[in-house]
Amino acid sequence: MPQNYRPSLRQEITRWAYSCLLFLLLPILLAHFGYRCLSRHPDYSRKRAQRFALCMSAAQSGGILIHCVSVGEVVAAANVVKALRVKQPTLPITLTTTTATGAQRVLDLFGSGVAHCYLPYDLPFMMQRLLDVYRPAQVLITEVELWPNLIHQCWRSNIPVSVINARMTEKSARAYGKISPLFTPMLMKLSAICAQGQRDFNNYLALGAPQNTLFLTNNIKFAQQPDAQTLDISAQLVKKFNLQGRTILVAGSTHEPEESMLLDAYQALRVHQPDLLLIIVPRHPQRFDAVYGLCLGSGLNCARSTSAPKDTASIQILLVDQMGLLQGAYALAHVAFVGGSIADRGGHNALEPGAFSVPVIMGPHTYNNPEICQALATAGALETVLNAQDIGRQVGHWLTDKPARITAGLNAQQVLKNNSGAVDATLSILQL
Repeated sequence: MPQNYRPSLRQEITRWAYSCLLFLLLPILLAHFGYRCLSRHPDYSRKRAQRFALCMSAAQSGGILIHCVSVGEVVAAANVVKALRVKQPTLPITLTTTTATGAQRVLDLFGSGVAHCYLPYDLPFMMQRLLDVYRPAQVLITEVELWPNLIHQCWRSNIPVSVINARMTEKSARAYGKISPLFTPMLMKLSAICAQGQRDFNNYLALGAPQNTLFLTNNIKFAQQPDAQTLDISAQLVKKFNLQGRTILVAGSTHEPEESMLLDAYQALRVHQPDLLLIIVPRHPQRFDAVYGLCLGSGLNCARSTSAPKDTASIQILLVDQMGLLQGAYALAHVAFVGGSIADRGGHNALEPGAFSVPVIMGPHTYNNPEICQALATAGALETVLNAQDIGRQVGHWLTDKPARITAGLNAQQVLKNNSGAVDATLSILQL
């Protein structure tokens, strides 16, 4: 524990100024919460009051509290949770998220086997309430979600707090560098920073992270492997939509305008691949209706995963409008497009389809997972596309050249095997 560190007066004033600003925003946040609850917004249940440190209860206290922002971080943290379950089956584990989609992913992956709580807003008394209820022996933050008062309250309470699979892009490093009086104390109060890549290690070091708490452990997402639940979801999709024998292109975690490009590419591909099915899985559920409207506007035969069409053989576009089905869809793919990469969102996790030996196409924006994408590209398992024409060309190549497609998919699986070990390295550093 970095208990010898003492923040300067300027740093303390900055943190209090940040806290006061957040406190002034609290009435607006409460009003927004009340409006969403009264309007019965699907993401706003009573449990969402935990964001205000209300309605909290812990069946078991102690153990590990792992904070994730949303779906991507939950998927990464799941590899650590599964390893901990093997090593310490009775260890209490609580996952916190800030989004309803993240909360749903925790439930999908672990059911009641892992506790879930929404992370409160970053006010000192709210974060202290979280720690008082769950009384964690250790707090882990996944990737990049650093909150000054969460870290400060852990430090004051002598609770080790570490960042696992730590990510720090150049853009984030520049932003944090501009608020160094707020950011530097957080670095000094952390017990460990387990960087997912050399870029992240270097950026944390440049921002002033102590060398004795900074470690290069590599990316825990490489530990990702198919599980029985995912294969069961795949089987259900096959049965419901009669997908046996279909050639399938899955577009996962898509953003605007990626769906439009994929639909244009599909129109060209179906000339030579008449049995091709395009499965689209938007990243955010609030876009489901808009994306379905876009699909209908293409003039193609479309269905939603929540529907039960009578003529499944004629479906050309399947919109997955349910959370938790993406992995099952990837397991069915012949080729996968991973979204947030033509749209400038940094790219989502290309290892998700790669775990099923599926070759991947992505746009040029892959700064969220550069080591993963570079490793897959070097192995010939990932190709970069810029537009609908590129998508059609590369997908068409892999669909007509089966040996090339199979080789690319097997290379993706090999990349995961070659880069395993990050979870064990992380747990070793954390002494878990």
